[in-house]
Amino acid sequence: MKINDSLLSRSEKIIFALQEIYLKAGYLPYRMSKFEEYDLYANNKSFLVSDRVITFTDTDGALMALKPDVTLSIIKNREDDPEATQKLFYRENVYRVPDGSDSFREIVQTGLECIGKVGNDETTEVISLAAESLKAVSENYVLELSDLDITEALIAAANVSKSGESELWSAINGKNVSGIYAAAEKYGADKTAAAALAGLTSLEGKIEDVLPKAEKLLSGTPAKGAFDRFSATLERLAKAGCAGNVTVGFSVAADVNYYGGTVFKGFVPGVPTAVLSGGRYDRLMRSMGKRSCAIGFAVYTDALERSDPGGEESAGDGYISVALPKGRIGDRVYSLFAEAGYRCGAIETQSRKLIFENGEKKIRFFLVKPSDVAIYVERGAADIGVAGSDILDEYEPDVYKLLDLRTGACRMTVAAKRGFCDDTAKVLRVATKYPNTAKKYYRSKGRSIDVIKLNGSIELAPILDLSDVIVDIVETGTTLKENDLSVVEEISGISAILIANKASMKFGSARINEIADGLKEVTERKK
Repeated sequence: MKINDSLLSRSEKIIFALQEIYLKAGYLPYRMSKFEEYDLYANNKSFLVSDRVITFTDTDGALMALKPDVTLSIIKNREDDPEATQKLFYRENVYRVPDGSDSFREIVQTGLECIGKVGNDETTEVISLAAESLKAVSENYVLELSDLDITEALIAAANVSKSGESELWSAINGKNVSGIYAAAEKYGADKTAAAALAGLTSLEGKIEDVLPKAEKLLSGTPAKGAFDRFSATLERLAKAGCAGNVTVGFSVAADVNYYGGTVFKGFVPGVPTAVLSGGRYDRLMRSMGKRSCAIGFAVYTDALERSDPGGEESAGDGYISVALPKGRIGDRVYSLFAEAGYRCGAIETQSRKLIFENGEKKIRFFLVKPSDVAIYVERGAADIGVAGSDILDEYEPDVYKLLDLRTGACRMTVAAKRGFCDDTAKVLRVATKYPNTAKKYYRSKGRSIDVIKLNGSIELAPILDLSDVIVDIVETGTTLKENDLSVVEEISGISAILIANKASMKFGSARINEIADGLKEVTERKK
């Protein structure tokens, strides 16, 4: 019976197309229960996108979970045979809290897993199928590849603590070169390894452009062997004829407790986040007591309703959209754009308008609340924006941090009444607008705290004995002094950061990098 296409949504049509691709490649359909024993997910929480899982008690008293992930269930329920290759594909619903959301959603995933004996041919085939999957969505796709073994070798050579490693990985994932150097200095990292990490993170583009630069950068480093293996993988992809829309970018990150070697993400026009994610996860297999190797990927098909099949939306009207914070900081930031050659006369007039354009430079500014800038950029309403590092540290949006603009400088501090002495026998009461920042800071000190979330007049909290201390931003310290408070600890410096949407960087990196370079030149002159 022929299906009437008019009855199907765009994402449903894509699902059928993907299933046909996988069947032709010899992959077999796999069906599973919606439920799984909760212990499976409790024991592998760091592998999950979200550690929040919907649970219920079964009729026999067993604690069960609505499936938040497909891969873990497949690994658990398939035979472990490292000498045979099992090729499976699935179309399943999972139930979890997506990044940037506060509530559970039912998410449709279509993907495949290659488990067991996984060699060079199988790896090449899976990556090729990932590219073909993206092409079924849009001709103008981008599949970005990286290799965790390369980055991991350089981080090991940096010789820093676990906290230092975590900060380096975070900076790499955000393409935050200045953050790499800051973490390296903070934790006393090996300077050669830190420089190689910074150089590697800044590389992104076509295979033929990036590989020679990466080879030169990694020559003589502990990562050279991993790089040679990665290069061989890319050469096999080129021979397979699927390297046209494949790029290399070493800021693709994944949990190294589970993943190793080649990892990849896929992007299509019209969707502000990656629509495909995958990689080699032999370490996950070992953590679950399996001898087999494995590689696979998932396509987030529920996001594809917004995708643009022809790729026209990626070009749009040719403008780069910039989210600027309202107020004094926004004025300072706009002046940097103006000095860099991106002046927009309309923004300088007294007006209630919120959107301003420079038709010659093809740049569009819009003004939003400072705490909302990162949301506009992460969700793709803006290609780039300028947000305070305090906001980025608090909410950890999935964006690239391209440049420290060195403006709006202030400090995130702990303040208290003059003469305050911390009684470590008691739980410390902390009032703040930045609960996540406070928790992370005191967790690193091993200090037990009671966080009191406030939205204004933070200084009142210790004065009225609502809290022992506050965690807040200090610029001049005048307000603290006038209320008989003082800084007792400094958590971090704060400044304005140029951030970019990750998908925008895949389709408009030339324009965005041009703007970033212009701003960097201005900030360097102002040193």
